[in-house]
Amino acid sequence: MPKDFSSLCDFQFLKLQLSFRSVAANPPHAVCTCCFCFIWSIKFDSPFGYTQVHPGTEVILIDLLNYRSSIEPMWKQVDKFGKVIQSIMQRSPEGVHLLCFSQGGLICRGVLSLIPNHNVHTFIALSSPLAGQFGDTDYVSRVFPDRAKTKVYVFCYNKFGQKLSVCGYWKDPHHTSEYLRHNIFLPLLNSEKQHSNMKEWRENFLRIKKLVLIGGPDDGVITPWQSSHFGFYDCEENVVEMKNQEFYVKDTFGLQTLDARGDLSVCVQSGVKHVEWHSNFTVFTTCMEEWLV
Repeated sequence: MPKDFSSLCDFQFLKLQLSFRSVAANPPHAVCTCCFCFIWSIKFDSPFGYTQVHPGTEVILIDLLNYRSSIEPMWKQVDKFGKVIQSIMQRSPEGVHLLCFSQGGLICRGVLSLIPNHNVHTFIALSSPLAGQFGDTDYVSRVFPDRAKTKVYVFCYNKFGQKLSVCGYWKDPHHTSEYLRHNIFLPLLNSEKQHSNMKEWRENFLRIKKLVLIGGPDDGVITPWQSSHFGFYDCEENVVEMKNQEFYVKDTFGLQTLDARGDLSVCVQSGVKHVEWHSNFTVFTTCMEEWLV
Protein backbone atom coordinates (compact mmCIF):
# COMPACT_ATOMS: atom_id res chain seq x y z
CA MET A 1 0.00 0.00 0.00
CA PRO A 2 1.45 3.44 -0.81
CA LYS A 3 2.84 5.39 2.13
CA ASP A 4 1.47 8.63 0.69
CA PHE A 5 -2.28 8.22 0.30
CA SER A 6 -2.41 11.51 -1.59
CA SER A 7 -1.06 9.62 -4.60
CA LEU A 8 -4.50 8.05 -4.82
CA CYS A 9 -5.86 11.45 -5.85
CA ASP A 10 -4.77 10.53 -9.35
CA PHE A 11 -5.94 6.93 -9.06
CA GLN A 12 -8.87 7.13 -11.46
CA PHE A 13 -9.46 3.40 -10.97
CA LEU A 14 -10.63 3.98 -7.41
CA LYS A 15 -11.96 7.51 -6.99
CA LEU A 16 -15.67 8.05 -7.24
CA GLN A 17 -18.21 10.78 -7.38
CA LEU A 18 -21.94 10.67 -7.85
CA SER A 19 -23.84 13.26 -9.84
CA PHE A 20 -27.59 13.46 -10.34
CA ARG A 21 -29.35 14.83 -13.39
CA SER A 22 -33.03 15.56 -13.75
CA VAL A 23 -34.34 16.40 -17.21
CA ALA A 24 -35.87 19.80 -17.93
CA ALA A 25 -39.64 19.93 -18.27
CA ASN A 26 -39.67 20.75 -21.99
CA PRO A 27 -36.31 19.99 -23.59
CA PRO A 28 -36.16 20.79 -27.32
CA HIS A 29 -34.26 17.58 -28.11
CA ALA A 30 -35.09 13.93 -27.49
CA VAL A 31 -36.79 13.63 -24.14
CA CYS A 32 -35.16 11.53 -21.44
CA THR A 33 -38.00 10.76 -19.06
CA CYS A 34 -35.76 9.17 -16.43
CA CYS A 35 -33.32 10.67 -13.98
CA PHE A 36 -29.68 10.07 -14.80
CA CYS A 37 -27.25 9.04 -12.03
CA PHE A 38 -23.49 8.75 -12.31
CA ILE A 39 -20.91 7.04 -10.18
CA TRP A 40 -17.86 8.87 -11.35
CA SER A 41 -14.33 10.02 -10.57
CA ILE A 42 -13.94 13.34 -8.78
CA LYS A 43 -11.83 15.02 -11.45
CA PHE A 44 -14.42 14.46 -14.12
CA ASP A 45 -16.89 17.14 -15.10
CA SER A 46 -20.21 16.54 -16.84
CA PRO A 47 -19.53 13.70 -19.29
CA PHE A 48 -19.88 13.65 -23.06
CA GLY A 49 -21.55 17.06 -23.34
CA TYR A 50 -24.74 15.33 -22.19
CA THR A 51 -26.41 18.70 -21.65
CA GLN A 52 -25.95 19.41 -25.36
CA VAL A 53 -28.17 16.43 -26.12
CA HIS A 54 -30.58 17.15 -23.25
CA PRO A 55 -30.27 20.92 -22.66
CA GLY A 56 -31.63 22.34 -19.45
CA THR A 57 -30.57 19.32 -17.45
CA GLU A 58 -29.91 20.06 -13.78
CA VAL A 59 -26.66 18.63 -12.39
CA ILE A 60 -26.18 17.93 -8.69
CA LEU A 61 -22.71 16.72 -7.66
CA ILE A 62 -22.44 14.60 -4.53
CA ASP A 63 -18.90 14.03 -3.24
CA LEU A 64 -18.83 10.59 -1.70
CA LEU A 65 -15.95 8.30 -0.73
CA ASN A 66 -13.23 10.39 -2.33
CA TYR A 67 -9.47 10.19 -1.78
CA ARG A 68 -8.66 7.84 1.11
CA SER A 69 -12.27 6.75 1.46
CA SER A 70 -12.25 5.38 -2.08
CA ILE A 71 -10.22 2.40 -0.90
CA GLU A 72 -12.81 1.38 1.68
CA PRO A 73 -14.11 -2.21 1.44
CA MET A 74 -16.38 -2.75 -1.53
CA TRP A 75 -19.46 -3.80 0.44
CA LYS A 76 -19.12 -0.71 2.61
CA GLN A 77 -19.06 1.44 -0.51
CA VAL A 78 -22.05 -0.42 -1.96
CA ASP A 79 -23.97 0.35 1.21
CA LYS A 80 -23.11 4.06 1.23
CA PHE A 81 -23.75 4.64 -2.46
CA GLY A 82 -26.88 2.53 -2.24
CA LYS A 83 -28.40 4.87 0.34
CA VAL A 84 -27.77 7.88 -1.91
CA ILE A 85 -29.13 6.14 -4.99
CA GLN A 86 -32.21 4.98 -3.10
CA SER A 87 -32.98 8.55 -2.06
CA ILE A 88 -32.72 9.64 -5.69
CA MET A 89 -34.99 6.82 -6.84
CA GLN A 90 -37.58 7.81 -4.25
CA ARG A 91 -37.66 11.29 -5.79
CA SER A 92 -37.83 9.81 -9.29
CA PRO A 93 -40.88 7.54 -9.61
CA GLU A 94 -40.49 7.57 -13.41
CA GLY A 95 -37.24 5.65 -13.00
CA VAL A 96 -33.52 6.28 -13.27
CA HIS A 97 -30.58 5.44 -15.50
CA LEU A 98 -27.23 4.49 -13.93
CA LEU A 99 -23.93 5.26 -15.64
CA CYS A 100 -21.08 3.81 -13.61
CA PHE A 101 -17.38 4.08 -14.43
CA SER A 102 -14.52 1.73 -13.53
CA GLN A 103 -14.79 0.59 -9.90
CA GLY A 104 -18.13 2.37 -9.87
CA GLY A 105 -19.53 -0.30 -12.18
CA LEU A 106 -19.00 -2.95 -9.54
CA ILE A 107 -20.51 -0.71 -6.88
CA CYS A 108 -23.60 -0.27 -9.06
CA ARG A 109 -23.75 -4.04 -9.61
CA GLY A 110 -23.82 -4.45 -5.87
CA VAL A 111 -26.46 -1.77 -5.38
CA LEU A 112 -28.71 -3.29 -8.06
CA SER A 113 -28.36 -6.73 -6.50
CA LEU A 114 -29.15 -5.64 -2.96
CA ILE A 115 -32.00 -3.15 -3.47
CA PRO A 116 -35.40 -4.79 -3.99
CA ASN A 117 -38.00 -3.01 -6.10
CA HIS A 118 -35.49 -0.53 -7.54
CA ASN A 119 -36.59 1.44 -10.60
CA VAL A 120 -33.39 1.49 -12.66
CA HIS A 121 -34.12 1.36 -16.38
CA THR A 122 -30.67 1.35 -18.02
CA PHE A 123 -27.45 0.36 -16.26
CA ILE A 124 -24.35 1.37 -18.21
CA ALA A 125 -21.06 -0.11 -16.99
CA LEU A 126 -18.31 2.03 -18.52
CA SER A 127 -14.89 0.36 -18.56
CA SER A 128 -15.50 -1.56 -15.36
CA PRO A 129 -13.69 -4.71 -14.12
CA LEU A 130 -16.95 -6.64 -13.91
CA ALA A 131 -15.31 -10.07 -14.05
CA GLY A 132 -12.25 -9.07 -12.02
CA GLN A 133 -8.86 -7.41 -12.35
CA PHE A 134 -5.49 -9.07 -12.88
CA GLY A 135 -2.71 -6.98 -14.37
CA ASP A 136 0.42 -4.92 -13.79
CA THR A 137 -0.81 -1.43 -14.64
CA ASP A 138 0.45 1.91 -13.35
CA TYR A 139 -2.70 2.23 -11.28
CA VAL A 140 -2.35 -1.11 -9.56
CA SER A 141 1.36 -0.44 -9.01
CA ARG A 142 0.46 2.62 -6.96
CA VAL A 143 -1.50 0.46 -4.55
CA PHE A 144 0.97 -2.45 -4.58
CA PRO A 145 4.31 -0.76 -5.44
CA ASP A 146 6.45 -3.70 -4.42
CA ARG A 147 4.37 -6.56 -5.74
CA ALA A 148 4.08 -8.06 -9.21
CA LYS A 149 0.60 -9.20 -10.19
CA THR A 150 1.54 -12.79 -9.39
CA LYS A 151 2.13 -11.84 -5.73
CA VAL A 152 -0.82 -9.52 -5.07
CA TYR A 153 -3.05 -12.44 -4.05
CA VAL A 154 -0.86 -12.96 -0.97
CA PHE A 155 -1.86 -9.51 0.25
CA CYS A 156 -5.46 -9.57 -0.95
CA TYR A 157 -6.77 -12.99 -0.03
CA ASN A 158 -7.08 -12.56 3.72
CA LYS A 159 -9.18 -10.53 6.17
CA PHE A 160 -6.83 -7.55 6.13
CA GLY A 161 -6.53 -7.40 2.34
CA GLN A 162 -10.29 -7.55 1.90
CA LYS A 163 -10.50 -4.18 3.65
CA LEU A 164 -9.00 -2.61 0.51
CA SER A 165 -11.42 -2.04 -2.35
CA VAL A 166 -9.25 -3.32 -5.18
CA CYS A 167 -8.73 -6.60 -3.32
CA GLY A 168 -12.48 -7.11 -3.45
CA TYR A 169 -12.27 -7.70 -7.19
CA TRP A 170 -8.67 -8.86 -7.58
CA LYS A 171 -9.02 -12.21 -9.34
CA ASP A 172 -5.85 -14.24 -9.73
CA PRO A 173 -6.58 -17.02 -12.27
CA HIS A 174 -3.67 -19.03 -10.88
CA HIS A 175 -5.13 -19.05 -7.37
CA THR A 176 -8.83 -19.64 -7.94
CA SER A 177 -9.36 -21.69 -4.79
CA GLU A 178 -7.90 -18.92 -2.61
CA TYR A 179 -9.98 -16.35 -4.49
CA LEU A 180 -13.19 -18.27 -3.85
CA ARG A 181 -12.30 -19.00 -0.25
CA HIS A 182 -11.12 -15.57 0.89
CA ASN A 183 -12.57 -12.93 -1.44
CA ILE A 184 -15.79 -11.67 0.15
CA PHE A 185 -17.01 -9.42 -2.68
CA LEU A 186 -16.74 -10.44 -6.34
CA PRO A 187 -17.30 -14.22 -6.02
CA LEU A 188 -20.53 -13.46 -4.14
CA LEU A 189 -21.64 -10.67 -6.47
CA ASN A 190 -21.13 -12.83 -9.57
CA SER A 191 -22.42 -15.94 -7.77
CA GLU A 192 -19.21 -17.83 -8.44
CA LYS A 193 -19.79 -19.58 -5.15
CA GLN A 194 -23.05 -20.55 -3.50
CA HIS A 195 -24.62 -18.25 -0.92
CA SER A 196 -28.03 -17.79 0.64
CA ASN A 197 -28.85 -14.54 -1.19
CA MET A 198 -28.32 -15.76 -4.75
CA LYS A 199 -31.98 -16.01 -5.71
CA GLU A 200 -32.93 -12.64 -4.21
CA TRP A 201 -29.95 -10.81 -5.72
CA ARG A 202 -30.66 -12.32 -9.13
CA GLU A 203 -34.28 -11.20 -9.03
CA ASN A 204 -33.27 -7.70 -7.98
CA PHE A 205 -30.64 -7.37 -10.71
CA LEU A 206 -33.06 -8.56 -13.38
CA ARG A 207 -35.35 -5.61 -12.66
CA ILE A 208 -33.17 -3.48 -14.96
CA LYS A 209 -34.52 -2.94 -18.46
CA LYS A 210 -31.17 -2.72 -20.25
CA LEU A 211 -27.56 -3.59 -19.43
CA VAL A 212 -24.92 -1.79 -21.51
CA LEU A 213 -21.30 -2.98 -21.29
CA ILE A 214 -18.61 -0.69 -22.71
CA GLY A 215 -14.86 -1.25 -22.98
CA GLY A 216 -12.01 -1.57 -25.43
CA PRO A 217 -8.55 -3.00 -26.14
CA ASP A 218 -6.67 0.27 -25.60
CA ASP A 219 -8.03 0.96 -22.12
CA GLY A 220 -4.69 0.32 -20.42
CA VAL A 221 -6.09 -0.22 -16.93
CA ILE A 222 -8.84 -2.84 -16.92
CA THR A 223 -7.00 -6.15 -17.29
CA PRO A 224 -7.97 -8.08 -19.22
CA TRP A 225 -9.94 -5.37 -20.97
CA GLN A 226 -12.60 -7.98 -21.77
CA SER A 227 -13.50 -7.93 -18.08
CA SER A 228 -15.57 -4.84 -18.94
CA HIS A 229 -17.70 -7.30 -20.97
CA PHE A 230 -17.64 -10.06 -18.32
CA GLY A 231 -14.77 -11.92 -20.01
CA PHE A 232 -11.74 -13.09 -18.04
CA TYR A 233 -8.59 -15.21 -18.04
CA ASP A 234 -8.46 -18.96 -17.62
CA CYS A 235 -5.60 -20.55 -15.67
CA GLU A 236 -3.26 -20.08 -18.65
CA GLU A 237 -4.25 -16.41 -19.05
CA ASN A 238 -6.21 -17.02 -22.22
CA VAL A 239 -9.30 -14.84 -22.31
CA VAL A 240 -12.59 -16.69 -21.94
CA GLU A 241 -15.38 -14.57 -23.39
CA MET A 242 -18.56 -13.78 -21.46
CA LYS A 243 -20.79 -16.42 -23.04
CA ASN A 244 -18.34 -19.16 -22.08
CA GLN A 245 -18.04 -18.03 -18.47
CA GLU A 246 -19.64 -20.37 -15.95
CA PHE A 247 -21.75 -17.59 -14.43
CA TYR A 248 -23.24 -16.92 -17.89
CA VAL A 249 -23.75 -20.59 -18.82
CA LYS A 250 -25.45 -21.31 -15.48
CA ASP A 251 -27.16 -17.90 -15.49
CA THR A 252 -26.27 -17.49 -11.84
CA PHE A 253 -27.09 -13.77 -11.57
CA GLY A 254 -29.23 -13.28 -14.67
CA LEU A 255 -26.73 -12.35 -17.38
CA GLN A 256 -27.93 -15.02 -19.82
CA THR A 257 -31.54 -14.07 -19.11
CA LEU A 258 -30.84 -10.42 -19.95
CA ASP A 259 -29.17 -11.55 -23.17
CA ALA A 260 -32.11 -13.79 -24.11
CA ARG A 261 -34.50 -10.91 -23.43
CA GLY A 262 -32.55 -8.75 -25.87
CA ASP A 263 -31.62 -6.44 -23.02
CA LEU A 264 -27.84 -6.85 -23.13
CA SER A 265 -25.75 -4.50 -25.27
CA VAL A 266 -21.99 -4.98 -25.66
CA CYS A 267 -20.02 -2.11 -27.17
CA VAL A 268 -16.31 -2.27 -28.10
CA GLN A 269 -14.43 0.97 -28.78
CA SER A 270 -10.79 0.99 -29.85
CA GLY A 271 -8.42 3.89 -29.30
CA VAL A 272 -9.88 4.98 -25.96
CA LYS A 273 -7.69 5.10 -22.85
CA HIS A 274 -9.15 4.51 -19.41
CA VAL A 275 -9.14 8.18 -18.41
CA GLU A 276 -10.76 9.20 -21.72
CA TRP A 277 -14.01 7.23 -21.64
CA HIS A 278 -15.89 9.96 -19.82
CA SER A 279 -15.04 12.65 -22.37
CA ASN A 280 -15.24 10.73 -25.65
CA PHE A 281 -18.38 11.90 -27.42
CA THR A 282 -18.15 9.07 -29.96
CA VAL A 283 -18.46 6.58 -27.09
CA PHE A 284 -21.58 8.40 -25.95
CA THR A 285 -23.26 8.57 -29.36
CA THR A 286 -22.23 5.04 -30.41
CA CYS A 287 -22.72 3.09 -27.20
CA MET A 288 -25.09 4.99 -24.91
CA GLU A 289 -27.35 7.60 -26.42
CA GLU A 290 -30.00 5.28 -27.82
CA TRP A 291 -30.59 3.72 -24.39
CA LEU A 292 -31.08 7.01 -22.55
CA VAL A 293 -34.44 8.15 -23.91
